[in-house]
Amino acid sequence: MDVMRVKQILSSSADIDVRYHGTSVWIDQLHEDGRTATVHLRGPLEERTQVNIAELEEA
Repeated sequence: MDVMRVKQILSSSADIDVRYHGTSVWIDQLHEDGRTATVHLRGPLEERTQVNIAELEEA
């Protein structure tokens, strides 16, 4: 996924399905480097992980 699409998803009120290695995640924030973001799994777990945005896919 590119940085512009991550920004669009973050600013959208729609529920956009984003996947990280096949797992559905929420994007919490885009980091200043423009290459990484903080995400967490959809569901009851709130564990956050820093990932490369190139590994995110819109389902």
